Amino acid sequence: MKIEILERGGYQVSQHLERILNEKLAKLQKYFDDVNVKVVCSKMAKQEKLEITVTSKGLMYRSEVTSDNMYNNIDIALPKLEKQIVRNREKKMAIKAKGSKQVNFLPFEFIKGDVEELPSIYKQKTFELEPLLIDDARFAIERLGHDFYVFLNAETGKINIIYKRKDGKFGLIDLVY
Repeated sequence: MKIEILERGGYQVSQHLERILNEKLAKLQKYFDDVNVKVVCSKMAKQEKLEITVTSKGLMYRSEVTSDNMYNNIDIALPKLEKQIVRNREKKMAIKAKGSKQVNFLPFEFIKGDVEELPSIYKQKTFELEPLLIDDARFAIERLGHDFYVFLNAETGKINIIYKRKDGKFGLIDLVY
């Protein structure tokens, strides 16, 4: 297990807090063979924010908590992560039990229209792309609560984007480059 702890916004991680984080995060290892954990501790005005991102074999789990105490944040964030992990395992087991097959997705349809002034970029994130099956990417959308997910398709070796449509179905964008 690789744990990376980052400090932001002037927050200083004490040795005691680092030891507690390492001890509590080590409990997540029972779910994974190989796992990377990124912890970001930051201070915002009178609040302290804890962000934990767990990645393993292309799957990502994330929890973000803000309160007045970092130790309380740990106690709130870790059960959230564990719930996501367990729920994902149960869904995978149910699909394997059903023997479901891969769903064929329709390509994304672009809507033409006048685009006025675009807003500036507010936030930028960087992710490492790992090979992932389409079903695993669909689970990632549900786990993370996002509308789309960018991933490296393990079957084709291409970058794909899976997205949730307004009707609740999923679409897949297969990038050609």
